[in-house]
Amino acid sequence: MSVATFTVHLASADCGSESQSLERVIQGAAGVRSVYVNPVTGRATVEADPDVLNTTKLTDLMRAAGAEVLAVERSTTTRVPMTTEPETVSASEREYRRLMRKWWFAAAVGVPTMVLSYPWLLPITNDLFPRGSEALHHLWVAMGVASLAVLVFSGSQFFVGLVESVKHRSATMHTLIAIGTGTAWLYSTVALLAPQLFPSEEFTDVYYDVTVVVTALVVLGMAMEIKARGRTSEAIKKLIGLQPRNARVIRDGVETTVPVAEVRVGELIVMRPGERIPLDGTIVSGSSAIDESMITGESIPVDKTTGDEVIGATMNTHGSFTLRVTKVGADTALANIVRLVQDAQATKVPIQRIVDQVSAYFTPIVVMLALAGFVVWYDFGPAPAFAYATIVMVTTLIIACPCALGMATPMSLTTGIGKAATHGVLIRSGEALQGAQRLQTIVLDKTGTITKGEPALTDVHALPPFSEAELLQLVASAEHGSEHPLGAAIVRGALARKIQLRPITDFTAVTGGGIVALVEGRLVRVGSERFQREAGVDLGGLAGPFDALAEGGNTPMYVSVDGKPGGLVAVADTVKEDSVRAIKRLRDLGLEVVMLTGDNERTARAIARQVGVTSVRAEVLPGDKAGEVRKLQLEGKRVGMVGDGTNDAPALTQADVGFAIGTGTDVAIEAADVTLIGGSLRGVVLAIEISRATMRNVYQNLFGAFVYNSLGLPVALGVLYPFFGILLSPVLAAAAMSFSSVTVITNANRLRQFTPREARS
Repeated sequence: MSVATFTVHLASADCGSESQSLERVIQGAAGVRSVYVNPVTGRATVEADPDVLNTTKLTDLMRAAGAEVLAVERSTTTRVPMTTEPETVSASEREYRRLMRKWWFAAAVGVPTMVLSYPWLLPITNDLFPRGSEALHHLWVAMGVASLAVLVFSGSQFFVGLVESVKHRSATMHTLIAIGTGTAWLYSTVALLAPQLFPSEEFTDVYYDVTVVVTALVVLGMAMEIKARGRTSEAIKKLIGLQPRNARVIRDGVETTVPVAEVRVGELIVMRPGERIPLDGTIVSGSSAIDESMITGESIPVDKTTGDEVIGATMNTHGSFTLRVTKVGADTALANIVRLVQDAQATKVPIQRIVDQVSAYFTPIVVMLALAGFVVWYDFGPAPAFAYATIVMVTTLIIACPCALGMATPMSLTTGIGKAATHGVLIRSGEALQGAQRLQTIVLDKTGTITKGEPALTDVHALPPFSEAELLQLVASAEHGSEHPLGAAIVRGALARKIQLRPITDFTAVTGGGIVALVEGRLVRVGSERFQREAGVDLGGLAGPFDALAEGGNTPMYVSVDGKPGGLVAVADTVKEDSVRAIKRLRDLGLEVVMLTGDNERTARAIARQVGVTSVRAEVLPGDKAGEVRKLQLEGKRVGMVGDGTNDAPALTQADVGFAIGTGTDVAIEAADVTLIGGSLRGVVLAIEISRATMRNVYQNLFGAFVYNSLGLPVALGVLYPFFGILLSPVLAAAAMSFSSVTVITNANRLRQFTPREARS
């Protein structure tokens, strides 16, 4: 079955329980493979068979399930997220204002209703509306009409949700609130209009205050949730806000300021000091230092000159230059980053699946408990038993709303992934986020990860009858056909020494071994000791120089000519400036650090000593890297792999969490779970710190939500009444329910203030 991904923008997902109900309805539709509704971003991601489900059918399906759909789009690589985000933000703002209007109406009715519901408690109102008087009856009739207006205007969404949940045989927050407030209003109205149905006068008190105040508090809580949710997406808003609205383009030889959306690939843009670069491009004249911290997380500006690429949304500091646009719209680096972050926020962390299962059973169980509480209090409660039983049932339904439970994880996940993006770390899924905080071992590829991946020729050791220049000419000529970085370094070194390269024939590269080529009829073989010995070459006389070069951190390679030892050539890579510090921070975080390389043992250990790594696995063939990761996993360790090359891709996939250096190959980036845009190992430290902080926040939220429901339910059922005479009011239950949701959201927003220790230093 072919699978297409659809993104549905919703006007409001209300809270976690409604999102899960919507997921269950859509999941059951024909052709749907998976669905996730994020109540924080108001975005649903649906994977489905495009032959069965298209955007029109999905829209109808969503609306039939009770969702208010703003737009449905089939995800493609040309999607431009920059234009859809403001629409969603605007929808949230409209929803917030709509709920606040409902709140103000309910509050305006609620205050006098609260005061006049018990007139005998105040001397003045007791004189005006004595118990059993005609005036009190008329007052309660007026309160009944006003509270009905509150239910219709302020609480309509609860009853619409109740109808939808009945249609789809599910239960949500709306189900509980609608049954609770509806029962209180119905009981009060029957007691008011037909008191003869009740056994005595004490059963005929009204509870319109419960109806109005509960509705007002829950609506206020929903409005506060929406307001707080908006702050969790600030990272996305910041990223989108980085792109300038206009660009200064040269058209017909004249500088013209045009909207960025009208700029085309190949056009020239003029940049002046202090301006933000509007689009990705290549500098064609001039130079400057570019502050890329907003994209890569690197705080030091990077010098750029003619021929260098620049990234849109980064800041030109002090120079002037002209760039030729290479990417526009959804193809720019910024658009891709925003898309990756949005896609990651549309995934679940594994613990969320457990929460979903609990929530699916929670609401029906609460309804059954409320009915059981009604029966127990009616049979064994004090007089008036029917009134007590009704209060217990209503209170139980209201206080046990699982909204906080449903919001706990997506709120923190959305905030954490956005926080990572602002530090140049792209976490591609909730699973990777949760996995990163549990890592025990970090495996680092050497070349391009710990080192710069830009080796240079350092030594040539020639055996008679060759001179150094003659040997280097043969080796460089042979390596001229190689695409390996070490071969390229040898060629660059030879050209720098003014050595002229010779033509070659029959070039062959052996993965993990070396190269062999015919240079003007002479068979030149360059590579490892094993590679030479397999060809029958005796290298005994080169062992001493080889060891000396390797101990110095160089990468020496044996050279043989026509089957006889010719000497050694050595290259060396430079350790990245911040690798030592980043590795120390990884160890400080309690992680075991392992270096994995195809280089020889001595060179690998020399580099390892420079950066403070004690565990080294050297001379590993490219095809065996994944196997080395698997060996560590078989030891019971949770392993993260950091790499940049195409040959690292299997190991990145095998690891529990794969980290790709952003300056590496596309294959490695595609295989990894986390992309470090800046290319520095600091990104690994930042990812782990943010992952731990986010999951700590998730656990805090879940703990709070479970404790709230665990304590609230027994109290609402009246367990404390026989011992202390404490029976919870439905009004307090509504306040507690709203407070629990707001508490979870506030705690999740606290994560926005978190700054990784690595970013502070």
